[in-house]
Amino acid sequence: MHRGPQAQPGVLWKPEPHPVLLRSGLSLDADGLAGSAITYWEAMLVTSTRLLGDEHANAVTARDRLAAAYESAGRSGEAIAMFSTALADRERNQGLGHPDTFAARGSLAHAYASAGRPAEAVALYEQLAADAGRHLGPAHPVTLDARASLAGAYQAAARGEEALTTYRMLLADAERLLGARHQDTITARANLAFAYRSAGQLREAIPAYERTLAERERVQGPDHADTRSARVNLATAYQQAGRLGDAIYHYEQALADSERMLGPGDVETLTARSSLAAARFADGRLAEVIPLLQRTLADSERYLGADHPLTRTVRDNLEAATRS
Repeated sequence: MHRGPQAQPGVLWKPEPHPVLLRSGLSLDADGLAGSAITYWEAMLVTSTRLLGDEHANAVTARDRLAAAYESAGRSGEAIAMFSTALADRERNQGLGHPDTFAARGSLAHAYASAGRPAEAVALYEQLAADAGRHLGPAHPVTLDARASLAGAYQAAARGEEALTTYRMLLADAERLLGARHQDTITARANLAFAYRSAGQLREAIPAYERTLAERERVQGPDHADTRSARVNLATAYQQAGRLGDAIYHYEQALADSERMLGPGDVETLTARSSLAAARFADGRLAEVIPLLQRTLADSERYLGADHPLTRTVRDNLEAATRS
């Protein structure tokens, strides 16, 4: 078990903490070891506060990382309490317009959203978007990210019309301020397309998805992960709209691209093949569906294991197709 920074020699702490102390904790975060990260950052916070003071940059960082580790471990109550403390400290010491205060408010809002408390998340994102726009300007990445997060929070709070309005305004501003081919503009269009589809407005969603795919191909290239994702999203919208021929075409292309880029055993490849089988099943092409699902099941069991959620889904789909 990791003993934490309190076990380190004092030379690592004076006059300033050695960078290795920070890197050790960040490596635990990066490896997804939430339990070990919590133990480490709790000790780091105690030692930083005792040796350097509660407002030292190292103590502030430890508090932020501990809150993030709590959130990763699903300990939402502790994460929210720690993020709330961090935000109050930054508002008091650095002011409402400081970038660190914006980041702290965003982290707390995200923790509320992760905990299934969308009303609190909406209130914080509204304040963040307003403050960032006032202090940093409407084209600043922090402002645009805050508005996108606010729209997502509206969706989570079942405030669909407000979400759509926010996404539409964000896209218009991004096009005007950044240009149609900027990454943030393309992402804003993709988010708007998803919001339309979530609201059942496929007539509006499909053109937005089509343009998103075209811009991804033009700006990022046909082999980029974002482009492949955009193609799958468009295929899904086509399928929901009953345009099965269009859906099958794009699923076939998505499958070919993922097989070429990632190989036959990648989750993306296996998911694409399963989605293609579902679209062909809906189109009544049963003779093609069963061999495709059989291959998908064999590869899923081989590469992911018999108990992987995707393997179980493919197995159920194969049983249903066989009965049909």
